[in-house]
Amino acid sequence: MELTHRLATEADLAVLDALMARAIGQLQHGLISPQQIAVSHKTMGLDRQLVADRTYFIALADGQIAGCGGWSWRGTLFGGDDSIVRRDPRPLDPATDAAKVRAMYTDPAFAQRGVGAFVLRLCENAARAAGFKRVELMASLSGARLYRKAGYIVAEETASPAVDGITVPLLRMEKAL
Repeated sequence: MELTHRLATEADLAVLDALMARAIGQLQHGLISPQQIAVSHKTMGLDRQLVADRTYFIALADGQIAGCGGWSWRGTLFGGDDSIVRRDPRPLDPATDAAKVRAMYTDPAFAQRGVGAFVLRLCENAARAAGFKRVELMASLSGARLYRKAGYIVAEETASPAVDGITVPLLRMEKAL
């Protein structure tokens, strides 16, 4: 399988939303409860600001969209446009702040085939090229193994905002570039 990439555009939004819904719904089974998966749909997703900022990548496997993910020079750590997570659009300072790796998703049909690692490297390289020395991200339990393997360390064990009293476990992770 040959992986290539391109930047996402506004024309990709519907396809990306569908890919993310599949990933959230399928790749967390066995790690969190069905109720927590339902909450994940309300706290995760695509932040269209990443597409507008041209910092959001699409990974292609033999021409098919296999995954996506991006990085940001803004303060928001996680959450999509329709999520209940608070937004922080302020610009970050590469000299003192960590770039944010955001909205990393692999289509379930391509899981465990190197797509996430490929997109993560794209994000890290772009953040490094923008002058950032560190990156951080908010990991779901399904993504934590990938990030640990890539050298990220857990900075904080936390949880999503509650929806009807239910939260989703999350890990804030970081890495020096």
